[in-house]
Amino acid sequence: MKIVTILGARPQFIKASVVSYALVNAGIEEIIIHTGQHFDSLMSDIFFQDLDLPQPHYHLNIHSLNHGAMTGRMMEQIESLLLQQELPDWICVYGDTNSTLAGALVAAKLHIPLAHIEAGLRSFNRQMPEEVNRVVTDHLAQLLFAPTPLAVECLQKEGIFSGVHLVGDVMMDAIITYQVKAQQTSNILAKYQLHPEEFYLATIHRPSNTDNQHRLSAILESFNKLDYPVVFPIHPRTAAQIRTTGLNHYLEQQSIIAIPPVSYLDMLMLESACKAVVTDSGGIQKEAYILGRPCFTMRDETEWKETVDVGWNHLVQPETLNDAIANFTIPKEAPKLYGSGDAADQIAKLLLA
Repeated sequence: MKIVTILGARPQFIKASVVSYALVNAGIEEIIIHTGQHFDSLMSDIFFQDLDLPQPHYHLNIHSLNHGAMTGRMMEQIESLLLQQELPDWICVYGDTNSTLAGALVAAKLHIPLAHIEAGLRSFNRQMPEEVNRVVTDHLAQLLFAPTPLAVECLQKEGIFSGVHLVGDVMMDAIITYQVKAQQTSNILAKYQLHPEEFYLATIHRPSNTDNQHRLSAILESFNKLDYPVVFPIHPRTAAQIRTTGLNHYLEQQSIIAIPPVSYLDMLMLESACKAVVTDSGGIQKEAYILGRPCFTMRDETEWKETVDVGWNHLVQPETLNDAIANFTIPKEAPKLYGSGDAADQIAKLLLA
């Protein structure tokens, strides 16, 4: 069996590292196409190195374009590769990026069966390009690997029953796989002289937070008011917005420790040691929960609603962040929401079947 896996963004590299290992163990040939959506070495290359992810067979180098142009060019090149060189038994995509949508549309046009890992997530906000990508991909897929019962429920409400499998979340697999390695090899805490639970960790990158100068300024100002410094690995897109909107002065204050994007192993250490996470990232909300860290999500909604329901994640605005943190009480329980760490093995077995 031959599978073509299409990747393009940081979270997908992390998820693919454990799934690719399971595919190899199951005797499945995998061809990796990297679209280039995340092209910065700190957002791409370092993940292949740290996580022993096989180097991509093809790198399309498509990035820094508007959504339509990016998706269209990805489709054109993916289709050409598949027809000329790598016609597979399955195409596998992850999550909700433009790379995901491009792969899904090509699979549908070429009548190649599609597997979607992390299927069924819904924020119910169609203003988010990720929401459109994930909905379309789910309706095109023949195998839908859902991470949670809520994801299965969302698919069923849209009339999708066939091919749906509740396997747990491959991010749980990744954390179990790499946490010990992170503890053994990462020096991120020593490098920035960070002490456990004496700093916050923040990641902000969504256009709803970065593309409005007033909103971005309010977020950075809210960081200034917290009781401990905020370690802020800055996404290249966010860094560009801070520069162009003249907000650099916030990064010069002692309350914000602005650092470049970090490797997955370093991020695991930061997430494990921080007092709490402040983010607009979907994946980091989930990682915070798995690692037992409170999370404050700078959005109006989340696709990981179960983390909110159990009290570990709170949806906040810049003006409510400080009160939310001050009034937070750690819940007595943290139910196992994302499986037992064997999602990748289940996915490989189901693909073979």
